Amino acid sequence: MNDISLKWCTEQDIADPLKQYRNRFDLPEGIIYMDGNSLGPLPIGVADRVAHVVSEEWRSNLVKSWNSADWINLPTRVGAKIAPLIGAKPHEVVMADSTSVNLFKVAAAALKMRPGHCEILSEPGNFPTDLYMMQGLAAFLGNDCHLKTVDRADIAAAITQDTAVVLLTQVHYVSADMMDMKAITRAAHDKGALIIWDLSHSAGAVPVVLNESNADFAVGCGYKYLNGGPGAPAFIFVAERHLKSVQQPLTGWFGHSDPFGFVDDYLPSDGIKRMLVGTPGILAASALDSALDAFNGVDMALVRHKSVALTDLFIRLVESRLVGYGVELATPKDSARRGSHVSLTHENAFAVMQALIERGVIGDFRAPNFLRFGMTPLYLGFEDMYRAVDTLADILNTEQWHEERFSKKSAVT
Repeated sequence: MNDISLKWCTEQDIADPLKQYRNRFDLPEGIIYMDGNSLGPLPIGVADRVAHVVSEEWRSNLVKSWNSADWINLPTRVGAKIAPLIGAKPHEVVMADSTSVNLFKVAAAALKMRPGHCEILSEPGNFPTDLYMMQGLAAFLGNDCHLKTVDRADIAAAITQDTAVVLLTQVHYVSADMMDMKAITRAAHDKGALIIWDLSHSAGAVPVVLNESNADFAVGCGYKYLNGGPGAPAFIFVAERHLKSVQQPLTGWFGHSDPFGFVDDYLPSDGIKRMLVGTPGILAASALDSALDAFNGVDMALVRHKSVALTDLFIRLVESRLVGYGVELATPKDSARRGSHVSLTHENAFAVMQALIERGVIGDFRAPNFLRFGMTPLYLGFEDMYRAVDTLADILNTEQWHEERFSKKSAVT
């Protein structure tokens, strides 16, 4: 693949059926943004929507906006927008809280549905908050409740009759290794276990088939590929068959069947609203609501096709241009097992990434030695892949990353 040229990449961009969607994002000039898997960029319309919420709905209409602007139903309206991106029905998804809080809620609910079973099965190296929340839940419940982790490849075989809940991230946050959702869900159900899928690195980037897979629960964040802004609200999926019976532990007033009845005793909503807790943050929720309009009319099959093409191209360019620089691929070469980002390893990954960012190619670093690049098909193209690897090759060749300023770490790495 040494014959890949900038001209060829430009030709692919011209023929790209998704090229018009780049105009739905307010991207800074001169930047190749390859960190949408960590924080999505600003979609067109979001700033105006938030400004309107502040100046009109909040300033002018004040508390009346709970009804006149329908703030009260933002969680379910946003959930309904997310549903088609994850293979769910609109009434099975709600926007709520953070991914961490939602993990606690659905895991506790799943354990309640499996009396006499208290093993939570996951993998070492899962995104830390997933493991932390399960450790905390197990410690809180005590008795036999425990978190068990086994290697990703061994998950299906490790599910036993003692397993209550299987918690997995569909696309691994570092390696981008993508699990077979249907096969793993079937393996869990065959042993009587329930399954929770973390879709934080899936939703909006790869087609997700929750209902086709017969999944029980899922969670995901709103600020990565969904572009909802820093700290955007997360979402919860509960399969329709569980909606009337699932019990979550955080029984706040927004999950009540009649929150403005102000009665003392809790009676859960009979639908997805029972997964809510407290008052939603309207500014953040409005931003996510507007951001999701960037997916209007988008064919996720085309998104997946382009994602595979971009990641394939990036990997081939890395393999042809970065030989001898100590760079190794940390992502599956098999596209069927790969999400929409690519990770590389380098012993000085942090400094290399800082040098790359200074040159206008924004990826990110993950400890201990990973360079991570998100390929978001709605606003990235083939020429971007070429120029990104070209810049990385120049940094490694000139050893620019050796400059002292590139080794200084801030609070967020």
